[in-house]
Amino acid sequence: MDLQGPEGGRPVTTRDLLEMKRRGEKIVALTAYDVLFGRLVDECGVDVVLVGDSLGQVVLGYDSTLPVTLDEMIHHARAVRRGVRRALLVVDMPFLSFQISPEETLRHAGRIMKETGAQAVKLEGGDEETCRHVRALVRAGIPVMGHLGLTPQSVHALGGYRVQGRDPTTAARLREDAARLAHAGCFALVLELVPAALAAEISRAIEIPTIGIGAGPDVDGQVLVLHDLLGLNDAFRPRFLRRFAELGREARAAIRRYAEAVRAGSFPGPDESFD
Repeated sequence: MDLQGPEGGRPVTTRDLLEMKRRGEKIVALTAYDVLFGRLVDECGVDVVLVGDSLGQVVLGYDSTLPVTLDEMIHHARAVRRGVRRALLVVDMPFLSFQISPEETLRHAGRIMKETGAQAVKLEGGDEETCRHVRALVRAGIPVMGHLGLTPQSVHALGGYRVQGRDPTTAARLREDAARLAHAGCFALVLELVPAALAAEISRAIEIPTIGIGAGPDVDGQVLVLHDLLGLNDAFRPRFLRRFAELGREARAAIRRYAEAVRAGSFPGPDESFD
């Protein structure tokens, strides 16, 4: 397998992502929420595995990311860690785990790092208050990935799941926030649901890598939710998503064949039975 990123299959570091940006080499990121998918994604040479708080909707059945707890994030990240050997493992800080005080943010991020074996955390937002928290983490030696554009934890304040940065005021704020996060010490930045031209402009303006989801092709890398690209969540059809498989349809067909075989008495057969 031709793996991109670091040579020889060694573990990916935050410095490697910066070097990939400088070389013009695209960064590949995907989510994972358990050991099996963590192992599969890692074996395919993905550079970054994100244990996203999207697990609230994808795995836990919540309506949004807001109910996800720190303990739930740690539980799933520990499982993913057992399957990931090469990729950089990043864990989302869930809602209200980083908004209260830098000291509390540091305690929560410290728990994530100590209890999961992750190499970095990700948090949403880019105002000066958020950057105070980023600086506290960076000073403590905890790498931080930023997240701008559509920030799902602020979905109610943003008025729903909408593209961010189409008007001049919001676009200017996103430019300022991106520069502020880079200056605060973030090693990378997710841009979600941002107009392609604006995302490209931000990517050119800051030194750290940008990783897009619904942000066009001219960013430094891409991330998708694994279940979405595999077609497991076939009710979710946003414009930015390309499905690379239809496993939901295949899984239903397989389950129906299994049920039919059980009801017909053909499973288990001689090959699946013991003497």
